[in-house]
Amino acid sequence: MKNPLIIALDFSTKQEVQTFLNKFEHERLFVKVGMELFYKEGTSILSFLKEQEHQIFLDLKLHDIPNTVRQGMRSLASYGVDLVNVHALGGTQMMQAAIEGLDAGTPSGIKRPQCIAVTQLTSTSDAMLHNEQLVLQPMDNVVVHYASLAKKSGLDGVVCSTLEVPRIRTKLGDTFLTVTPGIRLETDSVDDQMRVATPIVAKENGSSAIVVGRSITRATNPLKVYKKMLAQWNEESVTS
Repeated sequence: MKNPLIIALDFSTKQEVQTFLNKFEHERLFVKVGMELFYKEGTSILSFLKEQEHQIFLDLKLHDIPNTVRQGMRSLASYGVDLVNVHALGGTQMMQAAIEGLDAGTPSGIKRPQCIAVTQLTSTSDAMLHNEQLVLQPMDNVVVHYASLAKKSGLDGVVCSTLEVPRIRTKLGDTFLTVTPGIRLETDSVDDQMRVATPIVAKENGSSAIVVGRSITRATNPLKVYKKMLAQWNEESVTS
């Protein structure tokens, strides 16, 4: 991925996004648009971000019957975003349908958006996995299994925590994307995340990209924190 640090735009309005992005001078960013922002602003926020030449991860986590996901992805493919996602729990037929929809909806001559599957949310603890989802396998086994299904279905990668990346790399290879949220600096609060890591640990474990939200968006100087996190990531690439 061109930019390994994806900033989660955890804002409600386009005005808030504009105010935030103005602090980044002329940086070309990779940003994540989630449900809160997309449901409020619709496709206009995507157009605005594309005009600013930012890469876009449209994080809507589709999870429905295969035909619905196929048609949904066909529509999303026309927006010109770079990355979209589904829930791996939807199964192989649904994930295959997502790729079919993206292929059908991407304009001729344009590269289709990459598609990754959410394995288990980084807010999910082992206790939640066992007691609420009634999944008795260890978290690592569940995530690697879902990742294997995603690759079998033709997806480009998965969303997982940094903890599961080494096993996914071993089983599925280096070209399969591992996008890892739950990234914090050593001094940050973990908030509602359970499986977190620093950029250095994420890079050491083999993450393809990291997703950072509140550590940057709530910072007094977001650009400074952004550059600090990139420096941590790039330091590992130099010394390894």
